[in-house]
Amino acid sequence: MDIKKLQALVIDALEDVKAQDIVVFDTSHLTSLFDRIAIASGTSNRQTKALAASVRDKVKENGGNILSVEGQDTGEWVLVDLGDMIVHIMQPAIRAYYRLEEIWGEKPIKLGAAKRTSKRTASEPMDAEAAPKKVARHLTVSQANIEEAPKKSTRKPVTRTATTRVPKAVAIKAATKKATATPKKIVKKSSLDELQPVGKTVKVAATKTATVAAAKAPTKRTPVKRAAAPAKAKNKAAD
Repeated sequence: MDIKKLQALVIDALEDVKAQDIVVFDTSHLTSLFDRIAIASGTSNRQTKALAASVRDKVKENGGNILSVEGQDTGEWVLVDLGDMIVHIMQPAIRAYYRLEEIWGEKPIKLGAAKRTSKRTASEPMDAEAAPKKVARHLTVSQANIEEAPKKSTRKPVTRTATTRVPKAVAIKAATKKATATPKKIVKKSSLDELQPVGKTVKVAATKTATVAAAKAPTKRTPVKRAAAPAKAKNKAAD
């Protein structure tokens, strides 16, 4: 029997009777007598005997060989010899005293990985050609839909500038409003003289030098116009 299948059967048999602290080690590099060693604990004499019987029956049902079973009289330490694999079923006190893990525990094997590999090797066909893998029904339906669906074109999308569309009624209303609007009066300014100052006028006081110069300048006298003498006075003078 394949060693991977054998170790999986032993682990299943121990788990069926609720064994505690199950460990499996690879001993092929340490001795040529066996390739695997399994250690498990039972809480009582009855449980250790039941664990040994479970391993023996499980291996026999699957075509394995049982070389010997030792220690069933006391039940403190039961050893099951399977040829390529040795199974030690011990009570916690005996296991803590002898410490077999320190002797054989250089290469521990994970229980989950051991069970997975054994199931895979047992399910492989004997022929050279491997059996086709089973595919779930929903996956086959989805793959068929994907194959039937038309392939999308790989054309690049055309970039268009964003334009805001105005409704036709709004555009007509705006055009009529613009046509009927009264034109604004345009004021033309011919020259800068016509521009009127805007705002308040501020009077600036004259400087000191300007006031002194104005005082020194001679004042021009305006000629006094004399009124003409009346005509009667002229006539008297002539007489």
